[in-house]
Amino acid sequence: MSAWASGIVGAVVEAWAELRIHRTRVLLSLIGVAVAVTAITSVVGVGSIAQQALTESSERSSGRPALINLSAYGTSGQVADLAVMDAVFATITERYGIDYSSRSAGSAERVQFIDGVVDVQTQAIDQPYGAMHRVAVEHGAWFAEGDENRLAPALVVNNVFWEKLGSPDLATHPVVTLGGGDPVTAVVVGVLPTAPYEEMPSMMMLYSAWQRTGTVDPAMYGPPQYELWVPPEIGDELKPLVERDLRGAVGEGYDVSVNRQDYLAWGLGDQLLPFKLVIGGVALLVLGLGALGLVNISLVTVRQRIREIGIRRSFGATAGRVFFAVMMESVVATIAAGVVGVGLAILIVQNPWVRAMVGQGVEDLPPFPVEAALVGLAASALVGALAGLLPALVAVRVKVIDAIRY
Repeated sequence: MSAWASGIVGAVVEAWAELRIHRTRVLLSLIGVAVAVTAITSVVGVGSIAQQALTESSERSSGRPALINLSAYGTSGQVADLAVMDAVFATITERYGIDYSSRSAGSAERVQFIDGVVDVQTQAIDQPYGAMHRVAVEHGAWFAEGDENRLAPALVVNNVFWEKLGSPDLATHPVVTLGGGDPVTAVVVGVLPTAPYEEMPSMMMLYSAWQRTGTVDPAMYGPPQYELWVPPEIGDELKPLVERDLRGAVGEGYDVSVNRQDYLAWGLGDQLLPFKLVIGGVALLVLGLGALGLVNISLVTVRQRIREIGIRRSFGATAGRVFFAVMMESVVATIAAGVVGVGLAILIVQNPWVRAMVGQGVEDLPPFPVEAALVGLAASALVGALAGLLPALVAVRVKVIDAIRY
């Protein structure tokens, strides 16, 4: 084992020495290999950021995996009693130890602004909704657990709403008046990021506060949505249990539905696959061109070293040793180029400007993926092995007597 290891180390050292002698010849080919490795590694690294951005976007729109939605409708279209639904929802979350659950309902609430009263689109939710849907707050904060006990309901509003208030400092606890005949004072605690093409004011408030002060009208705005966020590995097992409990609570005459609504349940696959394939194909082409150049240079170098190879064979060097030594020259060269390429890729992917552009709005920016560096180094080693195969075969076929006479 030690003899085998020392042979590999000796071949690597010898290959590096030969590369230093012929560095001018192989430099141009290695530049192509380094550029290709940079491209491949950068695609994997940037792709991980882009994938995280897509994942978070999907989680904001449909919820984090596994998000289970509960509903019950009568056979003639009537909505199940809200008090019954609220009670069974609370029972289910307690029975199965679910930490994240939320109701979500929509309505339009009248809000008094400086320029008049406006009907504002309102979403009533429970406090865990923010974590379940990755709600990002640009100014202020999301609802706290104690906000349900506020006498003045807390509001998280969009930028249009905030600007209509004059963009006040949230530390001053700006207030607005809700409702018509029986007005209620509410406090703005957070502002959401500006959404594309957002022109109308909207707001979010806690479901319990909405029940006390808001317009609860399922016939006009539709029934609330009931959502559970559970670990994906138990999501499918939990669905029939929840459906059984819900069906038993609402009784006969209702159609019960318990389904996953998160993006993983849609089976979308890798949305960045076409981009990765195009960039990866171009990088492989550049790698191939670099390998061809390295093959030509290695062949020329081997022919110039025929006498040296013959002398080695005459002193007992085996064909395998000669083959391995010649091949290792290409492998060591391309791995060195690969290290340079991976280093450049890390600089590119970790650049703050690149991360800000690709990962715009991403909360959990991933670190540089180790698999990206491994892919780049593996690709460079493979190219080196393929490029050194033909010259190594030529070196092995050299006859000792002919080489000495060369």
